[in-house]
Amino acid sequence: MSVSTPTQEDFEELLLSCRYGDVEDIQQFVDKFGPDALAIARDDNGNTALHMVAGNGHTDALDYLLPLLPPSLLAARNNAGSTPLHWAALNSHLPAAQKLVQFPGGPGVDLIDIKNSAGRSPLGEAETVGWEEGAKWFVQVMNLDEGGGKEEEGELEPAEGADNIEVEIQDAEGQVAKITLGQKPSGGAGESKQST
Repeated sequence: MSVSTPTQEDFEELLLSCRYGDVEDIQQFVDKFGPDALAIARDDNGNTALHMVAGNGHTDALDYLLPLLPPSLLAARNNAGSTPLHWAALNSHLPAAQKLVQFPGGPGVDLIDIKNSAGRSPLGEAETVGWEEGAKWFVQVMNLDEGGGKEEEGELEPAEGADNIEVEIQDAEGQVAKITLGQKPSGGAGESKQST
């Protein structure tokens, strides 16, 4: 079976389908051009199909695309140096962010450390837009050199004997996120705070 070569217009239509989460149209593109064509599709700003679906929180489209694409595309950067995870964080899409980080065979939690041209990681983007839920999740699953925790099945567990572990992470602009891991503090409503 030979597949035809997509035109620029075909790529534009694919990326628009990804932007709007139209899985049926994405499947038609793959049926016509094959899965390899998905990996080379980029818009004028260097955004891939994964940027479009992750940035718009289309988890059904992510579920379809991830097994078809090379795992290296999870870390693909657009012209601004942002990965699909940056876009998921910027637009506060936790299920999409989780699928990107947890995809078997992909870069995993290392995606959280990639900085864009503005010097921000996906965690930094989450902090910039005030997305506390996402920032907290990133901190819970990311590789931490200190703190005594261990990562196991996507969750960070406190070291033996530690009730709470407070982690501070400073982004490129000097913003500090403080997050307490472990048991929830008694009487405290806020789980993460930003201060300058």
